[in-house]
Amino acid sequence: MELFDTHAHLDHEQLAADVAGVVERAAAAGVSRILAVGTTAVSSENCLKYAQQLAGVWSSAGIHPNHAAEAAPGDWDVIFRLAGETKVVALGETGLDLYWKDTPLPVQQDYFDRHIRLSQATGLPFIVHLRETASEILAMLRDATLRGPLRGVMHSFTGTGEQAAEFLDLGLHISFAGMVTFKKSGELRAVAATIPEDRLLVETDSPYLSPEPLRGKRPNEPARVVHTAECLAGVRGVTLESLAAQSTANARALFSRVA
Repeated sequence: MELFDTHAHLDHEQLAADVAGVVERAAAAGVSRILAVGTTAVSSENCLKYAQQLAGVWSSAGIHPNHAAEAAPGDWDVIFRLAGETKVVALGETGLDLYWKDTPLPVQQDYFDRHIRLSQATGLPFIVHLRETASEILAMLRDATLRGPLRGVMHSFTGTGEQAAEFLDLGLHISFAGMVTFKKSGELRAVAATIPEDRLLVETDSPYLSPEPLRGKRPNEPARVVHTAECLAGVRGVTLESLAAQSTANARALFSRVA
């Protein structure tokens, strides 16, 4: 069995001190591939270093919506440059967030649009963070389709079935993290059961969102994605091995630079 953790913040201080150990434990648990996701220019450079040094690790380059207001004038140039690196397989984490009030919405929208445009220019998929902004994100994505097709993933999805269907119609993948395993997440599990098998991804969002039966135990790490995969397999009525194979194939197709 092989699993692909499609979203882990390996450069977070809770993981970075033992990142080699994190990757080793993941491999021992059957997690053969990890996408280290960048959130700032510096974070994206660190994630690329991990990808270059550690087997089974790839990286993304992007500026998180909650960090966009902090971005220096040259930071986007860094993201643009990193997009040309072989082991950078995605753009982001990008998107919009109205839960936190750190970054004005127009600034977030500017950077989200930059990621989408760079994705369309390079073919690299983008990784979308959504928090209390479904309508705003859908509006931007619909406008972007006027320029060309979209390739990307709604990460750590917690939205409704109707929202999932709209994102799927736009050509995006849907990824589930530990929240889908929580006891009170029955509605989210029902949504997960409806996602087409070729659009489903799994992730940890490490070091956050530890899944049941490890909820609340931090840091979360990629080895624990197996619990989320088990939950998804159960609600979809398939074996863990089948779900692991399908979701890994989906991830490798989306993040097409991954070996």
